[in-house]
Amino acid sequence: MAENMQEMQGRESNMPENVVYVGKKPAMNYVLAVVTQFNNGAKSVTIKARGNTIGRAVDVAEIARNRFVMDTKVNNISISSEEITNEDGTKSKVSAIQIVLAK
Repeated sequence: MAENMQEMQGRESNMPENVVYVGKKPAMNYVLAVVTQFNNGAKSVTIKARGNTIGRAVDVAEIARNRFVMDTKVNNISISSEEITNEDGTKSKVSAIQIVLAK
């Protein structure tokens, strides 16, 4: 059992800190995650999204910046394309965005 806990802790340490991945949940769920990161002492938070959730990621950044953590600025925005493999084995390109908010 202790081995399983060590494995889980090892996996958690591999996850990047201060990154919020935006998906299909309501925007306020991700805003809460961003605000929580800043309240826990983070100097910057990265918001990442792909495909149809890019608009929601922009909304999350703007809501967090304008309503909750007003002393933050958009530090960097980068866009890219990622190649993903579909369930049927075909590959397709998906747009991606990364927004960095910093105090």
